[in-house]
Amino acid sequence: MPINRNALIRYKTIDQCLQNHYRTWTLDDLIEACSEALYEFEGIEKRVSKRTVQADIQVMRSEKPGYNAPIVVRDKKYYAYEETDYSITNIPLTSQDLEKLGEVTEILKQYKGFSYFHDLGIMVQKLEDKVSAARTRQSPVIDMEKNENLAGLDNIEIIYRAIRTRKVLEVYYQSYKAKRPGKIEFHPYLLKEYRNRWFVLGSRAGEKLILNLALDRIKDIDIDKEAKYYENPDFDTATYFDQVIGVSVTGMRPVNVRLLFNHEQAPYVLTKPLHHSQKIVSESEEGVEISIKVKLNFELEREILGFGNGVVVLAPEGLKKKIAAILKKAAGNYA
Repeated sequence: MPINRNALIRYKTIDQCLQNHYRTWTLDDLIEACSEALYEFEGIEKRVSKRTVQADIQVMRSEKPGYNAPIVVRDKKYYAYEETDYSITNIPLTSQDLEKLGEVTEILKQYKGFSYFHDLGIMVQKLEDKVSAARTRQSPVIDMEKNENLAGLDNIEIIYRAIRTRKVLEVYYQSYKAKRPGKIEFHPYLLKEYRNRWFVLGSRAGEKLILNLALDRIKDIDIDKEAKYYENPDFDTATYFDQVIGVSVTGMRPVNVRLLFNHEQAPYVLTKPLHHSQKIVSESEEGVEISIKVKLNFELEREILGFGNGVVVLAPEGLKKKIAAILKKAAGNYA
């Protein structure tokens, strides 16, 4: 019999609690944690019953879901994992699991040709690769860009659920310039990933100004159960980043940026455009001139600097001078 979503949330919550060996966990503690998780992720206000959590523990101990969790009771009161490094998330896939994943992969492959599922191709390849590797015990042949040690990744789930369920977040955020974290009543609208770093965009109550918070600068985060969620009518998640490279959106208007790439660097830019507005202006012995219409920001500067001496900024003049000054200062570091 399939395990329902609420049960899975409770299992995962109990698992996370028992992995925390820095405190003890009574049955009441686990009930409270499960109740909070169901409220956070599903909006369920009813408190989880003692009988339900006791039944969950018995299921986790059993072979029914394949966990066989070594849950013990110490001093007739405190629940813990007998094996300190155990987690239900570390259980290897069974042959039945692999067979089902293989079937799912075949089904997903049928949708790759549809425009709506444009990004599904690489996902299916990755799933196929993982299933194949597990079946044959061979190393994967697809290695996706990742940074598992990046701070803040554990906050993605609570932020995602807050956006989906229209919940307000209480965020303690410390920018690079701040000496200590500050508290923000944050109304989240969009999670954004750029170059393997995550950001959340939102605003304060009643304010139209969009705040962009880096997840690795969030020191603490929780659902604010009392605050009312504020919908920002001027924020369109589908078009907000249309006129920028990266995640920094300024109030200035987009400008035409003209760049001349030498013949060594040009192929990289032509096969992977810097921006969807990119156009080829001309080709000559010097190289390929392209133009993009974007708002000037920090990420654009980093993108240009990444090409080193393979690119020259032709316009606008202000950007040209700024890049020249940065390169001159950088060169001085090696004098």
